[in-house]
Amino acid sequence: MAHEEVKFTADNWPDHPETASMEGKNKLVGFWVFLGGEVALFASLFATYLALKDAVPSEDHLLAKDLFHLPLAFVMTMLLLTSSLTSVYALYHLRNFNAKGTFIWIGITILLGLGFLGLEIYEFAEYVHQGHTFRSSAFGSAFYFLVGTHGFHVVIGLTWLTLLILRNRGRGLNLYNSHKFNTAALYWHFIDVVWVFIFTVVYLMGALG
Repeated sequence: MAHEEVKFTADNWPDHPETASMEGKNKLVGFWVFLGGEVALFASLFATYLALKDAVPSEDHLLAKDLFHLPLAFVMTMLLLTSSLTSVYALYHLRNFNAKGTFIWIGITILLGLGFLGLEIYEFAEYVHQGHTFRSSAFGSAFYFLVGTHGFHVVIGLTWLTLLILRNRGRGLNLYNSHKFNTAALYWHFIDVVWVFIFTVVYLMGALG
């Protein structure tokens, strides 16, 4: 019997609905392959940044220690890490066949992600105002390319999570959409892990000189 024909309740809902169907298993494997490519992408961006972080045309140009403000970066980090926790709560409710709880916690995840994105846009605006732009130096290009690429991934993640809610809020939970929520949550966790490296390599190391 196709999984669309099964009437699920809390009693017959599988413990791991995201991999209860062959489609879910295949897409999970495919997604891990995709993340392998993403890791290679960010590894190259980190290597480029580390090679160019001190490459400024003259002593008059600002370096990382002159620009970065750890309190702001710390708040951004806390927002993103908290959003990772809320996505875990969403998956918890997913596995307990609680559609309302799943959607609520995904919604909270989206709000936290929007807060992070808003602070990042504010941060970029401040840097540009101080003369640190994409074209001001090799350091500027490497910084905006790395952090901006991560920000673009945040936008993709927020769009993905929002569309999942809009498309499935009237359908409830089933084996067709459960693996989609799981995959989106894994993607969001990946974004959070990358940001931890950015906070450490770019902001913390930069501010400390």
